[in-house]
Amino acid sequence: MNQDAIYPKVSFPLTDLIDSPLDLNCHLPFRLAVVTNLLQLNKDALIRNITPLEPREFRVLLNIGSYMPIKAADIAYLGRLDSYTVSRAVKTLLNDQLITVELSNQNRKIKNLVLTEKGIEIYRLICKSIDHRTTELESVINETDKNELMRLLLVLENKAESMIASHAMKEQQAGIDIPADQKEIIRWFKKSAKASENS
Repeated sequence: MNQDAIYPKVSFPLTDLIDSPLDLNCHLPFRLAVVTNLLQLNKDALIRNITPLEPREFRVLLNIGSYMPIKAADIAYLGRLDSYTVSRAVKTLLNDQLITVELSNQNRKIKNLVLTEKGIEIYRLICKSIDHRTTELESVINETDKNELMRLLLVLENKAESMIASHAMKEQQAGIDIPADQKEIIRWFKKSAKASENS
């Protein structure tokens, strides 16, 4: 592979004001974040024309539409979102009458989220637009590349989850009172580990 092909078109010279500065062009998490930022649904004019939702509302709406009825805690786990982010999104979507809350038939204490008719209409329009842009995005790679990328993303996801959970557990074991989002990371990791054991 041409080495130049792995670097972005526009790069900046590293600073000489700090010893050994981090070269973000070669930093995998940073490069992943750049792509993620570019692909945020609210940045795409075609999707903004459908609804002015913010990224967290888009993510939660899509999770509900694809997996409803679903609990807020399961949405947080699926997207590795903190509970606060999900609850804020749920509040907005409820106010916009795009979702509603239903009590579970199995356990009346469990509150499930489902799309309203208005929400379903928005969900279908977003999915149609997402399908078009996915086809366009994937046009620059072949099926083999796509499958390998998906495999590598799963490897990185698993490693990232175990890494940050390990850091949180070390803090906890040292007697440090860790915040709620760190406790949630530990719960995610344990849930993923349990799912792997049962598969």
